[in-house]
Amino acid sequence: MHSIEDHLAASAGYARDGLTPLRFLRSAIIHTAYDGKSDDLLTGGLGATGLAKPAPTSANALRPTPAELRRLAIHTSYNALLDLTEDGGYGTLYGPAAGRPVSDDGKIAGDEYLAYAAAVGGGPDDVVTMMVQIPKTFNRDHPCLVTAPSSGSRGIYGAVATVGEWALKHGCAVVYTDKGTGIGAHDLERNVAYLINGQSADADALGPAAHFRAPLAPEERAAFNRQSPHRFAFKHAHSQRNPERHWGEDVLQSIEFAFHVLNLHFRRAEDTPALAPSNTLVIASSISNGGGASLRAAEADWRGWIDGVVVAEPAVLPVYDPSFVIVYQDDPDGAGRKEVTLAEHSRPLFDYITLITVFQPCASLDDRVFGKVPLNVPNSSDPNAPRGNWASPERCQRLHERGLLKEETPECQAREAQRIINDYGLLSDQNVLQPSYAFAFVPQAVAVTYANAYGRFSVTDNVCGYSFAATNASGAPTPLADLAEVALFGTGNGIPPMAGVINVINDAVGKEDRISTADQNLEGALCLRRLATGVDEAGKPLTGKERAWHDRIRVGIANIRASGMLGDRPAIIVHGRSDALIQPNHTARAYYGRNKSVDNARSRLRYYEVTNAQHFDAFNRLFAGYSERFVPLHYYFIKALDLMYDHLRDRRGKDLPPSQVIFTTPRGKDEQGHVPPINEGHNLPPIATNPAPGARIAFEGGKLVIPG
Repeated sequence: MHSIEDHLAASAGYARDGLTPLRFLRSAIIHTAYDGKSDDLLTGGLGATGLAKPAPTSANALRPTPAELRRLAIHTSYNALLDLTEDGGYGTLYGPAAGRPVSDDGKIAGDEYLAYAAAVGGGPDDVVTMMVQIPKTFNRDHPCLVTAPSSGSRGIYGAVATVGEWALKHGCAVVYTDKGTGIGAHDLERNVAYLINGQSADADALGPAAHFRAPLAPEERAAFNRQSPHRFAFKHAHSQRNPERHWGEDVLQSIEFAFHVLNLHFRRAEDTPALAPSNTLVIASSISNGGGASLRAAEADWRGWIDGVVVAEPAVLPVYDPSFVIVYQDDPDGAGRKEVTLAEHSRPLFDYITLITVFQPCASLDDRVFGKVPLNVPNSSDPNAPRGNWASPERCQRLHERGLLKEETPECQAREAQRIINDYGLLSDQNVLQPSYAFAFVPQAVAVTYANAYGRFSVTDNVCGYSFAATNASGAPTPLADLAEVALFGTGNGIPPMAGVINVINDAVGKEDRISTADQNLEGALCLRRLATGVDEAGKPLTGKERAWHDRIRVGIANIRASGMLGDRPAIIVHGRSDALIQPNHTARAYYGRNKSVDNARSRLRYYEVTNAQHFDAFNRLFAGYSERFVPLHYYFIKALDLMYDHLRDRRGKDLPPSQVIFTTPRGKDEQGHVPPINEGHNLPPIATNPAPGARIAFEGGKLVIPG
């Protein structure tokens, strides 16, 4: 166990090893070797079998060790991101043991190096966590390095299950960064914060060793606690630095850290060349906003460190380019697919997610999905019956009263709400998913966190009346249970609701949106929507505090737009057409079109769009109704990494397959009502070297044409 003093130690001593100290390090580098038996890099010692079992426990639940917290974090990473069922492909198509000897159960021996870096554009106490894993199979003669920024607001182990697994199994070193978000919790009432290894302690005692402390003076924190007891601040939401602005720089800084660590690790002899980007294959990768971070890193990589890019479902916001439109097939009315031309693409996540938070509780009543899709079934008084149905007739009625819906009956209002969502460029393929995403509180959670982040708001601002707290059975804020608080590093994802902390409504005795009022806190949803649009429900410009808040958010969003300029660097984007969180028309499709527009003939970007694939593969396992409808997008992510690796390693310049739609076949159900095991050939066709004309994605004449 490392003491607080260990974490405060300076890193200047590394000059003794003949290495120049890194200017941005803010802690000592913590080194741990793993034997691949009792513990390892990839599975935390659990093995592939243990990852698919219930979460591991600690010897002393109230005092978990760093190793126990690490193991729990890796278990959480796998279970939160992947379908860990054999029928879904775990163990055969992907997973630690897939394609490896049974004897080691997927464990990988090697070394792990962990440190804090100064946050770009931050204050003296603002840090980013970085970590390098070097497998024993790392080949000094053919070195490779893969970047793995965490997805969402996950901690430093957040990308182990996705990027880390592929890289380590290929003998590559992996460099992770939490992008200045991470779990980043600060219990304001107890004044508890967390170390880099996940252990918790008094925030003032930790000082700069804390992963995150809300930037509040003691008297400010005391006043806030009196007014709003039991609240939490989270780093992504409340660091007041809009960390997303610097995610690309975080990835580039992590690459510099990785080469420092690699040369420290191998302690080269005088006649042995140092490892450097010039002699090491470097792939920038990850999923979701980690993928967006790697795209941004490639755009900013003027030194040529990155050889190739592979990302899946990237949360990236390209500069809006009116020079092209997106042409695709869609079925918003349920009357058959027809051609749609979208000019207003490249909308910000905060824009379309707040639209969903307003209209989805009504749209979920649409008779095409109500009672027919996962977690959108009528609630029952039977406690053993499936729970779901956050559909709200009251929301429909209130939207009608506010003039936001014109139809008179709930049935027609629900269809109108759904049409409003789809007319915003959100594909009808996601309609069956939004009710269950709302059940999991995905759009509401993202909207609240990103409003705070983009506007660089303090936790004391209580934007739109939202705050973060644990609640008791009656819905009132209460202290988080001790067992949950000490394990937060291992169980959290950085965006409430997580690990017992939820979004609460200050004006409703701390209750969550969906149980706060009959209309599920429409006022809070409308407030967030106004901050996105800058106008009120009547279309009039905002004034006063909300106008100032909107302006701050608008600037924050402008600061995170991506140029789309990758030059002649090879890159692959993989995205699921049914993604109900990171909408293709405003992210992957729009980014691809922007890149083709600005890089023209130099562009080497490929875009593979996968039908029947959505954002959270873990939902295929967790929620009834998913496994028969959706295939794992992760399968195509690792296939894309394989393609890029072969392309960069092959001296003959083996080309990447052209951009295409991959038409998958859902598993469905057999005659007995069982979902059959996934079949690699039938359900998951390959990325075609020469796709059929009806599958090719084309960009010409100012049109990005998406087949099917």
